[in-house]
Amino acid sequence: MTKVQTGTGNVYKDLGSVNADDMLVKARLATKIAEIIKYRHLTQTEAASILGMPQPKVSGMLRGQFRGISETKMLECLNRLGRDVQIVVRKAARPSLCGRTSVVFA
Repeated sequence: MTKVQTGTGNVYKDLGSVNADDMLVKARLATKIAEIIKYRHLTQTEAASILGMPQPKVSGMLRGQFRGISETKMLECLNRLGRDVQIVVRKAARPSLCGRTSVVFA
């Protein structure tokens, strides 16, 4: 019989990454940036110019290599691509626990 284990919804956590929650946030931001670039039919060179990043850095981000890119820079990229970014801070659902960061797209 094959043993099946249910995932947490965060592949980085499932793989044991130390910064799993941060990596998931960055992955979701990178995915949205990639969607916008594709929707606008931008080349990586054009996107790099708009984002204020070197083309190789854009290429890496689009391939999931975003460890060297801060969340702040990714939010700035979304602004440069014509998206408003809103950060909402509220009480944790369970106050006795640490809060969490998530990304929600409207």
